[in-house]
Amino acid sequence: MPLGCLAKVFEFVTKTMQQIGIYFICGTAIALFVAPVVSFAQTDEIQVYDASIAEKGKFNLTWHNNYTPRGSDTPAFPGAIISDKSLNGVPEWAYGVTDWFELGLYMPLYSISKDRGGSLNGFKLRTLFVRPHAADHTFFYGMNFEFSYNATYWNPKRATAEIRPIVGVHLHPVDLIFNPILDTSYDGFKNLDFAPDTRIAYNFKTKWAVAAEEYSDYGPLHKFFPGIDQSHQMYAVVDHSSKLVDVEFGVGFGLTPASDKVTLKLILSRDLN
Repeated sequence: MPLGCLAKVFEFVTKTMQQIGIYFICGTAIALFVAPVVSFAQTDEIQVYDASIAEKGKFNLTWHNNYTPRGSDTPAFPGAIISDKSLNGVPEWAYGVTDWFELGLYMPLYSISKDRGGSLNGFKLRTLFVRPHAADHTFFYGMNFEFSYNATYWNPKRATAEIRPIVGVHLHPVDLIFNPILDTSYDGFKNLDFAPDTRIAYNFKTKWAVAAEEYSDYGPLHKFFPGIDQSHQMYAVVDHSSKLVDVEFGVGFGLTPASDKVTLKLILSRDLN
């Protein structure tokens, strides 16, 4: 990467480290006061894809962080990181190859948890294909493929993948977006795991937006989990775009016993050239 890009990355990280602390402190306070009294495997990325990509020839950095102030004390599988009081995140490095194709690298995936301390969880490669200039169209679509190599305390399978279709409409000022995700451990079609994401957003003219997002995991296609064992989380989200950085902050509440009770997410993004 050119030295100029590295300098911009350093400037971005130093200026936003202070912001991340402020957002998480405020978000935690809100969550603890308004959370309902109501876990599934954790994730490094909590985001609904809207078919936007980096412009052709541009590098983009998106920094994902999520923290679980009230989560499960029971590991999702033997040896797994415990979600309660854990921080998970990853820098997402992206490059716009064409106006319809973007390459991405998630590295390093990391966690800070009360049972394991700091840990590195693996990495992911991503290929994203979309309708060019999706933001300019009423109807937009895309297809994302992610290929993961996992630490065994992050996922019991070393190699996993995600297939994420993207469909949505821009109704100005409202956005409706659906990502009917399928996860696989390369163990057959019937074992594909259905984990859809949904977003309904209202966009203000001042570069602010508010949204409701839902993240679910129903289980394998051949036999969904019983409702009590499914994961469903509803998020209240605020977005803000600026010249320095785009910010997305959300507070999520678990709707089933298998879901973490409260999760906070913070996503910071900007172009590097």
